[in-house]
Amino acid sequence: MQLIRFGNFGQERPGLLLKDGRRKDVSGTITAYDHDFFQQGGLKQLAQLAESPDSLPDVPQEARWGAPVSRPGKVICIGLNYADHARESGMPIPTEPVIFFKAANTVVGPYDDILIPRKSEKTDWEVELGVVIGKDARYLESEAVAAEHIAGYCISHDVSERHFQLERGGQWVKGKSCDTFNPLGPALITSDEVGDVMSLEMWLTVNGERRQSGNTRTMIFNPAFVVHYLSQFMTLEAGDLISTGTPPGVGLGMKPPQYLQAGDVVELGIQGLGEQRQTCRNA
Repeated sequence: MQLIRFGNFGQERPGLLLKDGRRKDVSGTITAYDHDFFQQGGLKQLAQLAESPDSLPDVPQEARWGAPVSRPGKVICIGLNYADHARESGMPIPTEPVIFFKAANTVVGPYDDILIPRKSEKTDWEVELGVVIGKDARYLESEAVAAEHIAGYCISHDVSERHFQLERGGQWVKGKSCDTFNPLGPALITSDEVGDVMSLEMWLTVNGERRQSGNTRTMIFNPAFVVHYLSQFMTLEAGDLISTGTPPGVGLGMKPPQYLQAGDVVELGIQGLGEQRQTCRNA
């Protein structure tokens, strides 16, 4: 299944994206794609609705695409999780996942504007595979068990302000948590429909010029490993989002570095998960 949300910001309703591209409204039965929905087996209820999609109301064509899940309780990011990106950054390949957080209110829709923060010097792009937790997870026994706790996958754009992140006291969260810094979606694709999650092409362009090209096969720590690993340190709650790192081609790694400016258009995609498009403007 492909879970979507639609409507004005802060008033989104849940829906389904059909394979023919139609969007269907499920808000008559399901209130929200939030912690309770995932934790209480909402995907099974949604699957029943999906068996008769023509009986569901259409989403108006002009309706805004929201992030496919409600505001997560946590947004957890894995740094330097692609071997080729670690080399690009001049950093050693991590022996354990590098973990940091983004504020949950960074999550916006896949086609919403990116706001360049005030006093920003180095706003950068990062296409990432997003993982949404399907049920609460604590001290999981194995990667196999961890995989059963993944609801699905989506595109997560981990926008980053490098000056704030790296040159203002080493506080990564400051460069990661600006408004609009996590466009998500367009859809959350359930695990059963994704196929081999470790063989997905990834790409990102700025103003039509290719910046990032990669594949999840160069990921150092796979999603199930990451979920298992994180569960040893914290409780992962249903609906939490994990962004699993980015392939090479970020602005910071270019020679000379290049960063986003107002008016720039960023497009990105992951094989089987759809595409995003954002226009940058000043906050």
